[in-house]
Amino acid sequence: MLVNEWLKASESKLKAEGISTARLDCLVILEDQFQKDRAWLLSHPDEILQGSVLESLNTKIVQRAKHIPLAYIRGHAEFYGREFIVTTHTLVPRPETEAIIELLKTLDLPAQPRILDVGTGSGCIAITAALELPNAQVSACDIDPECLNIAQQNTAKLGAHVTFFESNLLQLAGAQDVLLANLPYVPDNFQINTAATHEPRHALFGGPDGLDLYRKMFEQIVASDWKPRYVLTESLPPQHEVLATIAKAASFHLQKTDDFIQLFERA
Repeated sequence: MLVNEWLKASESKLKAEGISTARLDCLVILEDQFQKDRAWLLSHPDEILQGSVLESLNTKIVQRAKHIPLAYIRGHAEFYGREFIVTTHTLVPRPETEAIIELLKTLDLPAQPRILDVGTGSGCIAITAALELPNAQVSACDIDPECLNIAQQNTAKLGAHVTFFESNLLQLAGAQDVLLANLPYVPDNFQINTAATHEPRHALFGGPDGLDLYRKMFEQIVASDWKPRYVLTESLPPQHEVLATIAKAASFHLQKTDDFIQLFERA
C-alpha cells in the first residue's frame, strides 16, 4: 500500500467514527512512524507501506477509531513547548494549563522560592516550573505511585530538579511559598467527551460540584502551621465564583483569572 492510499483510507475510517481531527491524526501517526516531517510525507505519496510498518500504522488507527487519545497512542504529549511521557495512568496535558506557568512567572517571589505542585500526574507542571524558574526549590506530590513513576521519568528525560513524594494532597507537605494545583474538578454528572473517558476517572472527577478536592486542600492549609503566599488553581470558569469563596474562607483572595486558572494570594 502507498502512503497516499493509506492516508485516504485511514482518514475515511476515522471520520466514520466521528473523529473531527481525522486527517491531522493520520499525518501525526505517519510522522511518528517515519520520523519525518509533514512536508516530506506529503512530497512522498508513493512511498510503500508494508510488513510490520503497515501493521503498526493500522493498529494505531484502530486505537484512534475507538477514541483513545492520540497522546496515549503516541506515548507522549507537548506541554509548554516540551515533550512529556504520558500513559493511561496520567491525564493528557491541556494547553489551558500552561497559564499556570505564565502566572507563576509574574509573581513576586523570594530568591529561592519553594513551589509545590499538588496532584502532579505526569509532572508537566512541576517540571516546567523547575525549568522556567531554575532558582526555585520545586517539589510535587500525588496520591498515585504510578503517576509519580511517570513524573520521575519525565524529570530524568528533561533534566529538571524536582523532588517527588506520595501524599494525599498536603498531608505530608512541608512549608511552601507557592502551591500549584490542577486537581480533579469535573462534576460527577458532567458529560465528558469520548476521548476523555479513556483517561483515569479519579484524575478527572471531583465530587458533585467538582470542587471537593479543592475544599479539602484549603482545609489542610487552614489546619497547617504554615501558609503559602500564593495558590494557583485550575477549574471550569463556571466554578470560579464558588472556588473563590472557598479560598476566601481560608484567607486567600482572588488576584487574577486567566481562562481556567485562578491566582489567589494570602490575605
